[in-house]
Amino acid sequence: MIQSTALHEPLLTRQEAAEYLGLSKHALAEWASTGRYSLKFYRIGRRCMYRRSDIEAFITTRGVGA
Repeated sequence: MIQSTALHEPLLTRQEAAEYLGLSKHALAEWASTGRYSLKFYRIGRRCMYRRSDIEAFITTRGVGA
């Protein structure tokens, strides 16, 4: 059985994800509550967690220009 590497990827807290993106954790909270941007997150109990690969995919889709 082949297991996805994404399942073994460590999850980042909202604070860690915000630091990685250069944003505040409040900005990420707003994005999650309003759906302003489609940055994928995972709710684990009361915490919102992020995969680095999802963050990098989000950055890639936000590219502007040729």
